[in-house]
Amino acid sequence: MAQGLEVALTDLQSSRNNVQHHTEEITVDHLLVRRGQAFNLTLYFRNRGFQPGRDNIIFVVETEDAVYLDSEPQRQEYVMNDYGFIYQGNKNWIRPCPWNYGQFEEKIIDICLQLLDKSLHFQTDPATDCALRGSPVYVSRVVCAMINSNDDNGVLNGNWSENYTDGANPAEWTGSVAILKQWHATGCQPVRYGQCWVFAAVMCTVMRCLGIPTRVITNFDSGHDTDGNLIIDEYYDNTGRILGNKKDTIWNFHVWNECWMARKDLPPGYGGWQVLDATPQETSNGLYCCGPASVRAIKEGEVDLNYDTPFVFSMVNADCMSWLVQGGKEQKLHQDTSSVGNFISTKSIQSDERDDITENYKYEEGSLQERQVFLKALQKLKARRFHGSRRGAELQPSRSTPLSQDSPRSLDVPSLRPSDVVQVSLKFKMLDPPNMGQDISFALLALNMSSQFKDLKVNLSAQSLLHDGNPLPPFWQDVAFITLSPQEAKAYPCKISYSQYSQYLSTDKLIRISALGEEKSSPKKILVNKIVTLSYPSITINVLGAAIVNQPLSIQVIFANPLSEQVEGCVLTVEGSGLFKKQQKILLGVLKPQHRASVILETVPFKSGQRQIQANMRSNKFKDIKGYRNVYVNFAL
Repeated sequence: MAQGLEVALTDLQSSRNNVQHHTEEITVDHLLVRRGQAFNLTLYFRNRGFQPGRDNIIFVVETEDAVYLDSEPQRQEYVMNDYGFIYQGNKNWIRPCPWNYGQFEEKIIDICLQLLDKSLHFQTDPATDCALRGSPVYVSRVVCAMINSNDDNGVLNGNWSENYTDGANPAEWTGSVAILKQWHATGCQPVRYGQCWVFAAVMCTVMRCLGIPTRVITNFDSGHDTDGNLIIDEYYDNTGRILGNKKDTIWNFHVWNECWMARKDLPPGYGGWQVLDATPQETSNGLYCCGPASVRAIKEGEVDLNYDTPFVFSMVNADCMSWLVQGGKEQKLHQDTSSVGNFISTKSIQSDERDDITENYKYEEGSLQERQVFLKALQKLKARRFHGSRRGAELQPSRSTPLSQDSPRSLDVPSLRPSDVVQVSLKFKMLDPPNMGQDISFALLALNMSSQFKDLKVNLSAQSLLHDGNPLPPFWQDVAFITLSPQEAKAYPCKISYSQYSQYLSTDKLIRISALGEEKSSPKKILVNKIVTLSYPSITINVLGAAIVNQPLSIQVIFANPLSEQVEGCVLTVEGSGLFKKQQKILLGVLKPQHRASVILETVPFKSGQRQIQANMRSNKFKDIKGYRNVYVNFAL
């Protein structure tokens, strides 16, 4: 009988294979290959050589690739690119926040695998968990739950309290690497603190590291509908001040992820981009995670498809109802069908420009199709609520907040009566750009569209907002009395001084100005508001000389105190994958009013290609003056 072959040594050809599979930036010491692509290995036998025709070697492999993108530019952007932008601000002032994803940095792959092993799924049933790791639907839900720490020792603690004394202000972060390495170094203790864009950015790093195409999405005026009726209720008092402690909110912006994957668990046509939201808002199947929800299902109102599609639908397409609270009673002011879900944004492919993808999520606001989809989604939610079968519950994991059972307007869409039509319009207009440290100048524009005289009393107020829509107490109020002739327009100028707002600002630098107008001898009310984001001058970064692998490089960082007062505790952080081995921190101390200064940093680039430097400066008065600079690193000649 012929003697069988005995394998003495297996050469995985890690260095060669990893280059061909674009994983050499992670490691060349261990084999790391991507799905659906050939790789080479060499077997050495102990007892004799391999004889073709006589010997057979059988490999058992599974080659299905459920996350394959057929576009090379998209693969380069959504898997290989290790930096990007997260869009913040408000719909009238969208600013890019540079971010270092760093998915190929040292130890990141090991930390990502450790993250999977620390999940409750693995801890409860490791065999089943490992068997399911070939499913991107399963893996994405596990990662989504592990990015926040609400159920486990996940990566990040969320904090929206404005008190960050025992951790980092979320606005200070400029990359995921420092967060993931801190989580690993402290024995998997949650890092303090994160908010939505930090959760999404870290999840992007983990998913790209695992080879799943991922991008970061910002939705401006994002609805958080807690009672599942697709209506966001906002309440105001008679001064125009928005009231807090309400269930529903409109986040000034909210950030989540899209991951590309097949969805064999859904009907045909619902694969592709899927929403995953790691920010802990509501639970799904008992854990704080959200998705994957098919973007196409959201656009078509198919809210009965897995996972958490109704919640995501409400974030981009809920209606907003404004109520006046006076004397313990609620009076409807107006319903807005287009205020939620604006300028849905992500970084463009192989470009630093912003890509508006709102049309992926919904039909054009005001169109017949958009209203039809909204009503279809509403009817599906009604069916779930009133006929909630067990089968329906299985199809869609329930969220922690049940659908409202007792509100008379819970699933009804009110329509405006002819008597609700107001013949006077109010609008805010900025007179100067709103810069931090300067007075805020704006005007209230009043227009009489009728053929009668109008006497108006307008209550104006200003209050700081957190980006999740929760208000802080008002710090400025005014009352305007305006008389308008038929068809007349008037401007009422307003100014809020720096001394009036400086001590009341939140980290988000958001101010909501509101006006509640009423006609003399009429019960009609007119509400208008505007969100103002105060801007800082950016940090300037100059690269002094050519950037070449393994050769010294000097980088100049120019920064300034934009305020007319002294600031203390100034710290500059600088990082960049392939340029710095770790995040750089420079203690700057005290900066005098309007003082401008610079520092020179020395580094040695260790990776070639397109790179990005990210910088942030914080002090006792501000936390997130940012800047970035793209750098192309060449090989040495």
